[in-house]
Amino acid sequence: MRVWFITGASRGFGSLIAAEALAAGDAVVATARNPKAVTERIGDHPNLLPVALDVTDDAQAQAAAAAAVERFGRIDVLVNNAGYGLLGAVEESSGPEVEKIFATNVFGLLAVTRAVLPHMRRQRSGHVINISSIGGYGAFVGWGVYGSTKFAVEGITEALAAELAPLGVKATVVEPGFFRTDFLDGQSLAVSAEIADYAETVGAMRRFAADANHAQPGDPAKFAKAMLTLAGAETPPVRLAVGSDTVAHIERKNATVARELDVWRELSLSTDFPATAA
Repeated sequence: MRVWFITGASRGFGSLIAAEALAAGDAVVATARNPKAVTERIGDHPNLLPVALDVTDDAQAQAAAAAAVERFGRIDVLVNNAGYGLLGAVEESSGPEVEKIFATNVFGLLAVTRAVLPHMRRQRSGHVINISSIGGYGAFVGWGVYGSTKFAVEGITEALAAELAPLGVKATVVEPGFFRTDFLDGQSLAVSAEIADYAETVGAMRRFAADANHAQPGDPAKFAKAMLTLAGAETPPVRLAVGSDTVAHIERKNATVARELDVWRELSLSTDFPATAA
């Protein structure tokens, strides 16, 4: 029986992963700002421990991890899922909006990770799964600030994977595309004030987001099952793209970067000191 620690478990991906893990016979520490919402969504279960957690509160993160170990003795899988979106041009995004989303999506993830890793290091086992986004690998118009939080999660996870490997702990960053969750609803998405000059670019993205809400191609139930497969992998990837749109987006970006690197190679290589003769 594995023990999962899942943030943002009251709805969306978090609640679905929790339910799937319980159905597989695992134990789940399901955290949310309001733990009552967890049981209302998932129901009561002997292997379920709902815990109050605002990920921006370091002390709460430490207490939640301690409660998990006290109840189940260990933490095998950490899923850093809590987060929300911000739709707006980079210039449209206010200072307070930027600070708030980084506080949850990046600093909150770090706080929870710091709280859980001592237990995994002691066990010399565990798997950290950080939920990023299709926008964490390649940016989109209107999602620059949100995407930057996920770019940060990508870099954090790549470093974690290298740092933790000698200790028997694994780390994976997961990049879901557009899935049919409540992500584009008001409870999961903040929207910046509009500047008229961005009407043709970011304005078009706002309209697309409104039309795409609850019409996204990804199946959240299949995503949850995929996370159990990932957690059970003996050699998990550092990066896992999830959804056909993410796979296509990554392939396009990789091709674009390769072309730019080739075109600008001479200038890129011109900045070193001359090679010293042997």
